[in-house]
Amino acid sequence: MAINLQKGQKISLSKESGGALSKVIMGLGWDAKKSGGGFLKGMFGGGGESIDLDASCVIFDEANKVLDTVWFKQLKSRDGSIVHTGDNRTGDGDGDDEQIIVDLDKVPANVKALVFTVNSFTGQTFDAVENAYCRMLDSSNKNEIARYTLSAQGSHSAQIMAKVYRHNGEWKMHAIGENGNGRTIDSLLPQIIVHL
Repeated sequence: MAINLQKGQKISLSKESGGALSKVIMGLGWDAKKSGGGFLKGMFGGGGESIDLDASCVIFDEANKVLDTVWFKQLKSRDGSIVHTGDNRTGDGDGDDEQIIVDLDKVPANVKALVFTVNSFTGQTFDAVENAYCRMLDSSNKNEIARYTLSAQGSHSAQIMAKVYRHNGEWKMHAIGENGNGRTIDSLLPQIIVHL
């Protein structure tokens, strides 16, 4: 049974999954909010607008220095331990719209934290988004370990979703849920460092 995380909550990934985890998937899902408008608006393409949210993972060492970034411009970490499955530019369809797969056993020992973020590349604020979430899955059986509902209402265009970090030899997850602004990960970096 997955945990519905609250902002600021921390969990042990291995305890919640019921054993040692070797590979996890961070899934991001969202829908464009449906706008009203009647018959004429529908005829002329006035339905829900496409929203391109982008999931990213920033990799930090013990000194809080950025070692690498996995995002739509670089779908794999240089060491190969983290892979983005590809850019979804609309949020259409059921299930996760974007996924980042992390092979925990292959993450180099000098990595302290992986910070997962979401940015609205098309520039809309989260007021235009609904059903937004991030979730952590056990890759071996696709069981959901934890889910964090993103605060979709608001005039922000980005969010620092969660941090997966090493603590006393085990991986833990911290639901950060901090709103921010910016179309790409670069604009969020100063804000991310505060949460390390």
